[in-house]
Amino acid sequence: MKIYIKNFMKYKDLLCELIKKDIKLKYQHSYLGFLWSMVNPLLVMIVLSVVFSGLFKRSIENFPVYVLTGRVVYSFFSEATIFAMDSIRNNAQLIKKVYVPKYFFPMSRVISSFIANFSAIIPIMIIMIATDMKFHWTNILIILPLFLLLLISIGIGLILSAVNVFFRDIKHLYNVILMLLMYLTPIFYPVEIIPDKLLAIVEWNPLFPTLRMFRDILMLGQYPYAMDLVIASIQTAVFFLIGVYIFYKTQHRFILHL
Repeated sequence: MKIYIKNFMKYKDLLCELIKKDIKLKYQHSYLGFLWSMVNPLLVMIVLSVVFSGLFKRSIENFPVYVLTGRVVYSFFSEATIFAMDSIRNNAQLIKKVYVPKYFFPMSRVISSFIANFSAIIPIMIIMIATDMKFHWTNILIILPLFLLLLISIGIGLILSAVNVFFRDIKHLYNVILMLLMYLTPIFYPVEIIPDKLLAIVEWNPLFPTLRMFRDILMLGQYPYAMDLVIASIQTAVFFLIGVYIFYKTQHRFILHL
């Protein structure tokens, strides 16, 4: 363990540079640049609010904020894991030439997406103020679900980046999985409409407990449900450890398939 920590500290500046590079590349040739991270979720919120508010606004208090929080959480997870999946292949030339901790590539993609997407916290706050929502001191606990979401995204990103080296069709399969996750996550519809039999399955969706904690803390100013915290923590630990294990066991064979 000490060896890995020492190695990480030795190359930590490289990780920072990779994160900066990923952010710059994402907004290269864009007039608004980083502002798109705040404008895009607002535009999506407006569209979804217009389309679905008539159906659900009676059962969901402050529908715009509800939609915006759901969209931000899902957008980060989907973007971060998709970017991480291609990270090893996209840096094949560098990996072949010099030694670099290979896990830095998927990790930098996830962290850069985290920074970009969660600048959307600013428009969420603006909409909360505009709709007269109350702020509570417990809102600072939002860092808890965000941290869990970051770790689980890193874990899944490690899995995808390793598998993509050997099995390129994972891209197509993962797109289907993301589509299922989107509909199994209450982004724009209330949890109450999910049948009890299906709810037991949906609650194990890795985004479900994290999103509910996110909304409970931010919108209601209350502590998250203990069960949501337990489930989210278990899922995060499992995916993160599996991701580290798979990546560690396969990384020495990457160069043979790049």
